[in-house]
Amino acid sequence: MPISNPTDLNEIKHQDDDETWTRETDSLEFLGATQTHTTNLFPESSANYVTFTAGGVVNTFGAWAEIVDDAANKLSDGFATGLGHVTGILLEDLSVKDKRFLFEIAHGVSKTVVLRHRFLAGDTKKLSAVLFVRIRSVVVPAGELLYYRMMCETAGGTCELSFRYHAH
Repeated sequence: MPISNPTDLNEIKHQDDDETWTRETDSLEFLGATQTHTTNLFPESSANYVTFTAGGVVNTFGAWAEIVDDAANKLSDGFATGLGHVTGILLEDLSVKDKRFLFEIAHGVSKTVVLRHRFLAGDTKKLSAVLFVRIRSVVVPAGELLYYRMMCETAGGTCELSFRYHAH
């Protein structure tokens, strides 16, 4: 549908909209900012890492846990003052090989899911950097805590990962 005048802008909506239009998240300017931005990394240091742990029962999600690195830094801090998106995940190490993993990332007390990802551990435990996953998450609101939960074909399987994200 062609946009012929500003009153038609209310037709531009995100999939997760509540049928309202706001310039902050539903404008062409916002869409442009999601394509061209400064990328942030979490953890911020090469000395730190994030570990996700699967539930204690095979192929069953574990409990929700806040996303923190080994030094207790929070991914949520990157969204403390502005909304944003997770734009990529690098899978760095796995505890098992030849097993499937699935995780969800959510925000807030209600655990609103912003992304899901499933992957298969390779033939070797150490993965090459080609396991970078490009993500287009739903908007993470400012000030919300971020959580994960994971399942694996091996109970208690773990993966180390890092994130790319940007805030608006």
